[in-house]
Amino acid sequence: MNWIKMLKSFKYALAGIWSLVKNENNAQFHFLATVLVISAGFYLKININEWLIIVFSIALVWSGEAFNSAIEKICDKISPEKDPIIKTIKDMSAAGVLFLAIASAVAGGIVFIPKLFKI
Repeated sequence: MNWIKMLKSFKYALAGIWSLVKNENNAQFHFLATVLVISAGFYLKININEWLIIVFSIALVWSGEAFNSAIEKICDKISPEKDPIIKTIKDMSAAGVLFLAIASAVAGGIVFIPKLFKI
C-alpha cells in the first residue's frame, strides 16, 4: 500500500470540500443546515439509530451537492454559451440534490419532531 499516494488523495478530497463550501452557495446553505442539525441532535439527545439516519442523510446531501457542482463545472467548461441540452443536464443534476434534500428533511422531521413535542 502506497501511503504517500493515499495521503495525497485525502489532500485532494479536502481541497474539493473546501472549494465546494467556499464557492457554491447551496453548499454554504448545506453547511449551515449541517451545523444546525448536528447541534439539534446533541441538544435533543438523539439515540444511536437516529444518529445513523442523520449522518447518512447529511452524507447523501453533501455527496449529491458535490456531484452536482462537478457536473455543472464540467458543463460550463464544455459549453460556456447557453445550450438547451446542457441546461437539461444541469437541471437534472440539481433535481438529484433536491430529491436527496427532501428525503433528508423528511428523515430529519421523523427524528426531531417527536422530540420537539416533548419539550
